[in-house]
Amino acid sequence: MALFPVFGKAPAGARLQRIRQSKHYKDNHFENSVPTTVTLPRVSIFKMLREMRHRPADAQPPRPIPSVRTDLRTLPTDRVTIVWFGHSSYLLQIHQTTILVDPVFSGHASPVSFLAKAYPGTGAYTVADMPEIDILLLTHDHYDHLDYTTIRQLIPKVKHYCTSLGVGAHLESWGIAEDKITELDWWESWSTGAITFTATPARHFSGRSFKRAGTLWSSFVLKTAGYSLFLGGDSGYEQHFKEIGERFGPFDLAILECGQYGKNWPYIHMLPEQTVQAALDLGAAALMPVHWAKFTLALHSWDEPIRRVTVAAADKGVPIATPMIGQPVVVRGAYPHARWWEESFNINQL
Repeated sequence: MALFPVFGKAPAGARLQRIRQSKHYKDNHFENSVPTTVTLPRVSIFKMLREMRHRPADAQPPRPIPSVRTDLRTLPTDRVTIVWFGHSSYLLQIHQTTILVDPVFSGHASPVSFLAKAYPGTGAYTVADMPEIDILLLTHDHYDHLDYTTIRQLIPKVKHYCTSLGVGAHLESWGIAEDKITELDWWESWSTGAITFTATPARHFSGRSFKRAGTLWSSFVLKTAGYSLFLGGDSGYEQHFKEIGERFGPFDLAILECGQYGKNWPYIHMLPEQTVQAALDLGAAALMPVHWAKFTLALHSWDEPIRRVTVAAADKGVPIATPMIGQPVVVRGAYPHARWWEESFNINQL
């Protein structure tokens, strides 16, 4: 294993040859469907770091994040259930199949433990609480979605891994057998049992060091037994949501990011109002907003994303699920809608 295994490994050999055949890979890097810069022109990493040192006082929650205790090993197998663990980590129980998405249980979203630390209370669930995992789904290789410590600890529990093109190089470097990894380019599908996974475009980027876009970033469409789900990963707003909706929609539920946006990087993360529009573009019957309530990775208030997205969803008539960490969400059931971020913290509504 490498001297600093947390960084993973760049694709090489046969994996790199396959990457070079992708029509989304040009000039030694992956590209978005439309021209996209990570930050606005003349916004340097040093400028962003200076601004991050002056976050608002309410960028962190005033008290521990509340949670619900659920036995993940006894989730019903006659329906589709989702259990969220904060940010973009969640468990899907789809009948007899258990899928874990972008798990980050190490307590931080960075290569070192003292940066991007998780909020108090969000560590209510750990690797020890996870059941046997049939599929571990990884949307891209950023630290808040692909966590070295968590992946290593989960190895004895995971039967197979599904991810974006190139990300398997990290997994292999961390001790996972190549035959347990399925990588997908955009619009490619892979089926296991009664579930079909299709990697679809996202407007984002990748990279665990200074080099960007060496691996692909994706959203995913899941089709199974009369259900259709959209798992958004990370993405800025663009017309790809409408294209995905036209090709694969409508969806029973869209799980979409709503937080960690900023004026310096408007193209790679959505504003909450854009999250609602993306759900409409997809033809989603309901929206579950994620990518908030665990890490401070931007300059907005910790709860601003959920406050804004709930207002926008109500304005557009989009049903929304707002579970607490650990609270089961049954697809096509009665979606949890309590405003727990206000009830628990006594924060005024917008």
